[in-house]
Parts: sequence; structure tokens; C-alpha cells
Amino acid sequence: ALGKKCSSKKAKAAALSLLPILTWLPSYPVKQYLLSDVVSGLSTGVVQLPQGLAYAMLAAVPPVYGLYSSFYPVLLYTFFGTSRHISVGTFAVISLMIGGVVVREAPDSMFYVLPANGTNMSAVLDVEARDARRVQVAVVLTTLVGIIQIVFGLLRFGFVAIYLTEPLVRGFTTAAAFHVVISQLKYLLGVETQRFSGPLSAVYSVKAVLSKITTTNVTTLLLGLSCLVFLYVIKHLNERYKKKLPIPIPGEIIVVIVSTGVSYGLSLSDDYSVAIVGKIPTGLLPPAAPLFSLLPSLVTDSFAVAIVGFSMGISLAKIFALKHGYSVDGNQELIALGLCNFISSFFQTFAITCSMSRSLVQESTGGKTQIAGLLASLMVLLVVVAIGFVFQPLPQTALAAIIMVNLLGMFKQFRDIPSLWRTSKIELAIWLVAYVASLLLGLDYGLLVAISFAILTVIYRTQSPKSSILGHVSSTGLYYDVDDYEEAAEYEGIKVFHSNSSIYFANSDLYVNTLKEKTGVNPVHIQAVRKAQKKLKEKTNSNHSSPLKVCAKVSQNGQLGDRHCDLNSEEAVFLEPLNAVHSIVLDWTSASFIDSVGAKAIKQLCSDCSLLCFHLQGHLLSELDSLQFFTGNATTDMVFPTVHDAVLYCQHLHSCSPAAPTNETV
Repeated sequence: ALGKKCSSKKAKAAALSLLPILTWLPSYPVKQYLLSDVVSGLSTGVVQLPQGLAYAMLAAVPPVYGLYSSFYPVLLYTFFGTSRHISVGTFAVISLMIGGVVVREAPDSMFYVLPANGTNMSAVLDVEARDARRVQVAVVLTTLVGIIQIVFGLLRFGFVAIYLTEPLVRGFTTAAAFHVVISQLKYLLGVETQRFSGPLSAVYSVKAVLSKITTTNVTTLLLGLSCLVFLYVIKHLNERYKKKLPIPIPGEIIVVIVSTGVSYGLSLSDDYSVAIVGKIPTGLLPPAAPLFSLLPSLVTDSFAVAIVGFSMGISLAKIFALKHGYSVDGNQELIALGLCNFISSFFQTFAITCSMSRSLVQESTGGKTQIAGLLASLMVLLVVVAIGFVFQPLPQTALAAIIMVNLLGMFKQFRDIPSLWRTSKIELAIWLVAYVASLLLGLDYGLLVAISFAILTVIYRTQSPKSSILGHVSSTGLYYDVDDYEEAAEYEGIKVFHSNSSIYFANSDLYVNTLKEKTGVNPVHIQAVRKAQKKLKEKTNSNHSSPLKVCAKVSQNGQLGDRHCDLNSEEAVFLEPLNAVHSIVLDWTSASFIDSVGAKAIKQLCSDCSLLCFHLQGHLLSELDSLQFFTGNATTDMVFPTVHDAVLYCQHLHSCSPAAPTNETV
């Protein structure tokens, strides 16, 4: 009975973990939350609809697939997600990354065919075949992204997002914003150019648009600029009066409705050659298996999309959770996004994550739970099932304007540069490398370069740690850097050495060299003097009758003087005095780990300097023990709980030692 009770508890805990909706829906306060969620859901849906259509253009698939991607994943996230406020669905950066892969795998050049009615005519582009292939590529990529996110979540790999540090993400998304704007220039101007992907694609795209600028469609340009100005003004008003407005002014849906009406009423497509959205099928597509034969060429890209998508989602989810006093589970968020992508891909969607602009709308309009997201997805469903055909005359230039204005927030990230210049040059370097690499090499290679550079900066920092000599603050047990604190004073003959880094293969030599430099102790010199002392002792014991002169080398202020002795004696042994420092305390409180190379370097120092003791944390003691460090000269008796205990031990040991000088490292 007890076993059944335990197993049922585990099953319930697993169900609640996998379906977080079960933790809050049964106790949902209808009277308090429902109205707010309805208003928030309708406001978010009004934004989600035009963005779905627009971001499908970025993903290089027909606009209706943006609507599918704004319905299925949002519906699923309601059940599996842990954030109450983020709005999942299409997002510019992810859509652009998908578009780059899709265009690479299904370029226009693959779909030029000769007309059936003649051989003298030039080849024409089979748009339907191209779009069908691009949809297949996007769907397979989304399936793989979903699988990767689910596996990472099950393996508790939510921590991978930490490698996308904030300066890296902001530099990367700023470059992505440039890529997006460049990709929309041809729609704003009404010119026809091919879409590029890969390294320098941004340069090639700008060059292609400039080469066709004389063919600009003036009607398209005027309509696009009008939409841009209108949306910019609305965005400014929403930001300026957000405390006074009950809900933000829905600029995007106004642009969609008005531009669609103008396009239909004036026959802009037929009479003025304005590019429009075109056919939007009514109803949902039946589920279909992705074309898995495309998988091998998409593995690398899917990892990039999966990690960036999760990083965007979890960072925004944490911001809202902190603001509203609840917690989000990073691993469950990975599983939730993975399930949204994987299951939805069977219904012809492309990869999604959360959108900052829609999430802010959902939160600022009073959204309390993902019921708001559910209502937003139902609005999109209504359009797909019933009135999708209404938006067929929608000009593509209006969608381009919506995309561009939504990226204004990302361009404001350039303000990071002067701030980072004042606070952290290394983080500024990460920002700039992420931006430049992503802009020139493309988002996939740029992300790889940025992550690699960020990891190199960590290695650089650990290879060049800050080291200092600590001094004792009188009447306390505290020790501080003698260069920074006037009250910190050193004990005579004792050096307390502190380094703020772990000790491992990359910095062990530097650690030992810095230790020698800071303390003034030279193990080679110490060993030479010890050999001379040993030789002296042997000669004294073996020949008592032989006159022996001991000559000492005078040292003043660290400079070696002349040797003083009677050189006419029958035999003389020259000794140089040991360093004035008799003990060294190694403060390892900042060290998080030590590897075998670092342990060997310190052990060598121990044997050179006679005795080794430490002030360190308990986990380091275990690591040293597993590395079999405490053998020979090194024992666990040399480990002290505080720096002050180690210093007191050194003083006691030196006061009890014989007259002969010794060097100890403690």
C-alpha cells in the first residue's frame, strides 16, 4: 500500500511537472482574472495576426504558414509552459535564421523551368514548386529543433543558455535586426532580387537592391513609407502615454486593414504592379510527416535555432517572473518549446520562440495567465478558418513596414556600447564581436564565432588573474590587499598570497611565477643553499681535524654583497643566506577547482620550499585528496580553516625552530 502511495505521488508530481497548467487552472480565479485575460488576449491577438503574416516573409515561406505558426504553438504552450506572461509564436530573429537555411537549401536557381509552349523563351521561376520545397525544409528544421529542445530539457540542459551572455545576445540580435531590415528593403522599394544566405549575404543583398534601385515601384515605396511613418508615430504614442492608455493602440492591425482596403479598392496589384500577399488557403492543413531525408544537412542549423530560441524565451520569462513574483523552470521551458515546435511541425509550422513586443503587450494590458495566449491563438484560428481570404490583397510593403518598426527596440541596443566602454572592456569586445561576426558571416556562423570568443574571454580572465599580498587588519581576523588598505600590515617573515582564480593547466605556471615575484622567494636559490648546508654538514662530520671556513654572502635590501672569509684557509664552503621570508600562506578561498597539472605545480613548489599548508574550501580539499596530493611533504595537517590560523601557526613554528633559517610555504 505504501509503495502504491509513493508511486501515485510520483506520477502526480511528474504530471504536474510536464503539464504546469494543472497547477493553476483548477484554482483559476475567474472573477479576478478572466476579464483581464480576455482584454490581454484580444490585444495580443491583434498584434500576433499581422506579425505572423510578416514574419513568414522572413522565413521565406508563404504568409499563411506564419498564421499556422501563430496558432498551434501558442495553443500548446498554454498547457506545457511555466511562464504566465510571455507570448510565444513567430519572432523576427528566429524567422530570419530559418529563412537563411531555407534559401540555402532551396534557392531560386533550382526551380527555373523552360515554358512548355516554346524553346526560344527564357526559363521562368516555378514559384509553387519552390515554395513547396521551402516549406518542407522549414518544417523538417522545426521538427529537429523541437527534438533537440526536448532532449536538452529531459537531460536538464537548461543551463546551456548561460553561454549566451547578455552582451553576446544583444550584439547578436542587433546584427539580426540589420539583416532583417536589409531583407525587407526589396519589399519596401518594390524591386525583385534574389535572396542570399551565408557569409556576406547582407553585403550581397544591399548590392542587389542598389543595382535594381532604378526599377523602384513608386506606388509601393509611397505606401510603404506611409505605413512606416504611421507605425512609428503610433509606437511613440504608445510608449509616451502607456500609463494613460487602457490598451496600446493596435497600429499593426490598423495598417493591415487599411492597406488591404486601399489595395483592394484601387486594384494596386493589377494596375500598379504592387506585390501582395496572394492566395491564403481557408482552413487548416491535415497533419503530415516531415520529409526526414532532408535532416542530415540541417543538423548544425537546428542546434543554433534551438539554442537561440530557448535563450530568447527563458530570458524574457525570467524577467516577467521576477517582476510578478513567481518562478519559471528552465528545463520545463525547454521541453515546452520543444513540444510546441515538434508537434506543430506536423501541421506545417516553422520554429517559434517568444516575441518581446507581443509579450510586453500581453503583460501591459493586464494578462494574468496563459489564458490570454490561448485567446490570442483562437483569434488567429478564426482568421485562418473563416476570413483568411480577406487579407489576400494585403501589400507586402505594409508587412515590411510592420517588421522594420518592430525592430526599433533592437537598434536602441547600440546604446550599450558607451555604457560597456565605461564598465567592462571585455564585455564590450564580446558585444562587438557578436555584432560584426553575425552581420558579416551570417547569423549561424556569427553565433558560433561569438560563443567561441566569449569562452576565450573566460580563459583569458582565468589565465590573467588578479594576485595580491594580504596584510592583517589589527584587532580582527581579517586580511586585505596591502596595496589597497592602509591598515592592512604584513607580519615579518610571512607572506600571505592571494589569487582570485582557480589553478589549472592554463594558468599553473603563471600562478607559480607570480607567487615567486610577489613574495620574493626563489626555490632554486633555496635548494642551492640547502645543498651547500648539507655538504658543509657532511664535511664537518667526516673530517673533524680539517680546518673549515664558512663564508657567508652578505645581503642588503635584497642585493647580494661580497663574500667575507679567509681565503687562505685550507678549505672554505660558501653559503648564501636564505630569503628573509620564512613562511608563505596560500589563500585559496577564490579557487573553485584545481586539476592535476595545477596540483603538480604546487606540489613541486612544496618540495622546493620544505613545507606546504593551505587555507582553502572543503571541496578543494576533496579534490586534492582525489588527486593524491597529500603524500610526501604535503599532509592534511597543513590545511587551516582561516588565513589567521595559518599565520599564527607560522609564527609559532618559526619561534620554536632552531637558529638555522628555513623556508615554509603555508
